[in-house]
Amino acid sequence: MICGDDPYKFIFPYRSSSDLTDFFQEIDLDYSHDRVTTRRYWVRDVLKSLNDKDNQINPILPSPEIIKVIEALINSVEPSSPNFSKTLDLLNDLLKPENFSIKINESTNNGKLILSKGNLISTASDPQQITKYFTFCPNVFEYPKNDALDYRLVSVMMPFSKEFDEVHKTIQKSCKNVELYSRRVDNIWDNSVIIQDIFDLICKSAIVIADFSKKNSNVFYEVGIAHTLGKDVIPIVQNIEDIPFDLKHHRVLQYHDNGEGRMDLQKGLESRLKTLKEKIRKNHVKPQL
Repeated sequence: MICGDDPYKFIFPYRSSSDLTDFFQEIDLDYSHDRVTTRRYWVRDVLKSLNDKDNQINPILPSPEIIKVIEALINSVEPSSPNFSKTLDLLNDLLKPENFSIKINESTNNGKLILSKGNLISTASDPQQITKYFTFCPNVFEYPKNDALDYRLVSVMMPFSKEFDEVHKTIQKSCKNVELYSRRVDNIWDNSVIIQDIFDLICKSAIVIADFSKKNSNVFYEVGIAHTLGKDVIPIVQNIEDIPFDLKHHRVLQYHDNGEGRMDLQKGLESRLKTLKEKIRKNHVKPQL
């Protein structure tokens, strides 16, 4: 691909010896073709030396030099070119077995190498900044058969008593006003046990809203699951003393359960939801927001 030779010569530009030197030096890699070694063998040896380097900042990624090379390949093709999508597909096909892919920035049209290992269900993390994955094997519930993130879904964790009905309506309205939608587990019956429905809902959600009012133990448990799965959690509460000690360092939306208080809660939720929605849109490879 770098040389522009078969089988890629009709997709990637052909690079002569001097072009190869320019290719590497333009990305601040001080390599010059000796005009003796066969071009493809010379490039192979350069790539091997770059690939043997470590990434000191993010050990799970290839060396910064190899990343530069990969990104330079896609960025050397004009987005308006009919070969652009084919180029992107070819590179991603090669990167897929290594659990990487190229993300195109919609505003700059530049490509960036990112991790694509598995289905990332965390919304609190930028996939490009993750340095380690871990595997967990729960025995209280099963991993969802479909763990694909719904980027518009907000799961709501709160007491189910009637005194919270108006608060729930406020949350629903807040989500709708920012073009998201909310679900609460009491409206779901996909599995024979409720904890499985809760786990599935949190896994698929982009954001979790949790009302800690009345120190509901179920909400505490569900927020623990959400934090473990790397979800963005928005805590709300009527009495700040209902927030457990371990979570007091998190910012909380406190509200009064009356007309004016719920209106303030709605405004606060909408502001926070908009911020998280934009962050998730920027961070994830295939945003649906």
